[in-house]
Amino acid sequence: MSEKKIDPQACPIIAKHIKVALVGQPNVGKSMLINSISNAHLHVGNFSGVTVDKTEVLFDYKDYHFTVVDLPGTYAFTDYTIEERVTHEYLCAEDYDIIINVVDSTNLEKNLQLTSELLTMNKKMVIALNMSDEAEKEGIEIDEKYMSELLGVACVKVSAAAKTGIETLINTVIEVYLAPKKDAKLIFSEAVEEEIATIISYLQKHKYEARNSYRNIAINLLKENKKTYAKLHDDPIWTELQPILIEASHHIELHHNTDDIKEAFAEEYSAFNRGIVTEVVKQTQQLESKSLTEKIDSILIHPLFGIPIFLFFMWGLFQLTFTLGNIPMEWIDGFFGWLGETVSPTISNDDVRSLVVDGIIGGVGAVVLFTPNIIILFIGIALLETTGYMSRVAFLLDGFFHKFGLHGQSFIPLVTGFGCSIPAYMSARILKNDRDRLLTLFIIGFMSCGARLPVYVLFAGAFFGADMAGNILFIIYVSGAMLGLLAAKVLKMTAFKGVDEPFVMEMPKYRLPSLKLIWHTVLTQTIMYLKKAGTFIAGAAILVWFLSNYPHNLDLEKAYNVKIEKAVDVTQKAKLENKLAQEELEQSYLGRIGKFTEPLFEPLGFDWKMNVALQAGLAAKEVVVSTLGVLYSMGSDVDETSKSLADNIRENIPFASAVAFIVVIMIYLPCLAATTVFAKEAGSWKYAVYLFIFTSVVAYSLAFIAYRVTLMLT
Repeated sequence: MSEKKIDPQACPIIAKHIKVALVGQPNVGKSMLINSISNAHLHVGNFSGVTVDKTEVLFDYKDYHFTVVDLPGTYAFTDYTIEERVTHEYLCAEDYDIIINVVDSTNLEKNLQLTSELLTMNKKMVIALNMSDEAEKEGIEIDEKYMSELLGVACVKVSAAAKTGIETLINTVIEVYLAPKKDAKLIFSEAVEEEIATIISYLQKHKYEARNSYRNIAINLLKENKKTYAKLHDDPIWTELQPILIEASHHIELHHNTDDIKEAFAEEYSAFNRGIVTEVVKQTQQLESKSLTEKIDSILIHPLFGIPIFLFFMWGLFQLTFTLGNIPMEWIDGFFGWLGETVSPTISNDDVRSLVVDGIIGGVGAVVLFTPNIIILFIGIALLETTGYMSRVAFLLDGFFHKFGLHGQSFIPLVTGFGCSIPAYMSARILKNDRDRLLTLFIIGFMSCGARLPVYVLFAGAFFGADMAGNILFIIYVSGAMLGLLAAKVLKMTAFKGVDEPFVMEMPKYRLPSLKLIWHTVLTQTIMYLKKAGTFIAGAAILVWFLSNYPHNLDLEKAYNVKIEKAVDVTQKAKLENKLAQEELEQSYLGRIGKFTEPLFEPLGFDWKMNVALQAGLAAKEVVVSTLGVLYSMGSDVDETSKSLADNIRENIPFASAVAFIVVIMIYLPCLAATTVFAKEAGSWKYAVYLFIFTSVVAYSLAFIAYRVTLMLT
């Protein structure tokens, strides 16, 4: 019978709702499978308090309404990664009707590691043998009917890429949903089964009430599951049960010749999985001596050429990000400029007009402006992930980065940080271990984002001239990256010290990327970027606008307005207007803060004007140049190429102070939007406080050293 396309509108009258938890290891094609369900409506949201996404797919089929929750890929139920914790907690705590366990048919034994743990959960389940078409090409024949009998769980061959077996899978899910619950046939060794029976007998004797089966509770107790222990600990039967569990653990550990019960169960699961594979899998043809993946790997992860090839790929992505991205950026910039000019005449009140045009429209425009770059960058990273190349990158760079306490995969967010810290913080999600991810998040800020480039260009041009400016920029960027690596080493030896987790990495086969999957991934991440960054940039812009515009000094304005009216030419008038702007800014809340903090920064050679520029840069580094323009009587309508501003800076700022200023710009806290995203990705605002303290101390210390050394040399 040929496969039929599932029509979401097949039945307008919905009789029953089935909620499915989609579970599987990474790289088994879960996301592609969920997208192969015809015309699925994707809804993405965050689990509370973490950075991992769950995707919900809603569709109608026959008389049923389906909600499929795509859980993060996980190798096993441990606490090593966020994905494992989130998936395990969802499966244990949330309400759902059935599990679809997606496995890779070409690598069945490894995938059964998760399957065997799912079998202990006492939930209705269907196993989707995905990539069955690839298995056939490799001569791997799986007897899914016999496998169903051995496991006591329905098994269905599917191919998400070829869209075969999808309807059969959904029909099987309905059948299992309607049928009475059956116990899975997960059989352990004689020693373990004996202890399970002992615990079950004890629970039956005391008529212990529980949602899970006694067998499931017994297995969890033997595996030392913390939640199961916590639940039973307060029950009166715990007093008698505890000695039974201690004796059971000793028996199992003795049987496996180990003192680690987790290791013993890992061997149990492994033995069970090997037995299943031996019974149901047959290799019908001899495989080639060298597969296509191995041939490609011989080039891409070559000991000598592997890193240069990857750097070339990243260079190409970087060039595309900013070359192609700059084209629509001009259109977006023009649109917001036109919008500001159009809205401005319609608002009579000067304060409200300034708030709307300079604060809100300007702030939102600053975020939307970078969206094309973000999209191109996300497409590139998605291609690296979906083709299987990302694992190779981690393999290539892990050795070098390990010397500095970083993970091989840290390279991607660090390189992304040269464009914008916001997507860099978001891309740190590829790091599975909490400590590795947090360490990388703390170091990303050392990679100079594009928003800092105007400040570098301004100061390099002012003090070194056009001929040397390019070399100075190169030194600044390389210095920032090296400082980041050294900071990572220091943090690894202090705040993140400890024994390194074993670096176990899967090398998935190379696969052609799914355009639908990439579209969904990029669209989701772009919307998240606009949501997170847009709101906070707009708020930061409004805050800076308020602090720099209030309180008003009406007497000062009147005095200058009289002088401006009496000005004899345009030049004198512009000079007076800039002088008024400078004095108003000096008397504003922002100016007062600058004056108040001036003694703190005096050891770095900063005056209050430089303090104000740095404080404005906390909101967005882009406003540092325009703030300097206002402070040095050039007006805010200046950019990094303004010769007159460069001349004024060279005349008013000592060279040693300028060097210290650049050092602070390189290191101190990113913009408010990036800091907010950092806090969300790190999981708590306390980490944002730590980041502020860490970057401030490092920036101040290195700026002080740079200032003193420069004074000595000059």
